[in-house]
Amino acid sequence: MKKVLWFLVGMAAGFVAAHFVNKDPRGREALAELDARINEFTDRIGEAYREQEATLSAIVDDAAASVKNAAKTSL
Repeated sequence: MKKVLWFLVGMAAGFVAAHFVNKDPRGREALAELDARINEFTDRIGEAYREQEATLSAIVDDAAASVKNAAKTSL
C-alpha cells in the first residue's frame, strides 16, 4: 500500500511540475522537444515491430506450405 501511495504522490508531483514548466516558453519548447523525441521513438519501435511481424509471418507461411506439400507427396 505504501508503494501505491508513493506512486500516486510521484504522479501528482510530475503533473504539477509539468504544469509549471509548461507556463514558461522555454519549458514549452523543452516539452515539445521531449514529445517529438518520444513520438520518434514510438514510431521506430512500431515500424520495427511491423517488420518483424511480416518476417515471422512469411516464415510461418513458408513452413505451412512446406508441410502441405510434404503431406501431398507422402500420400
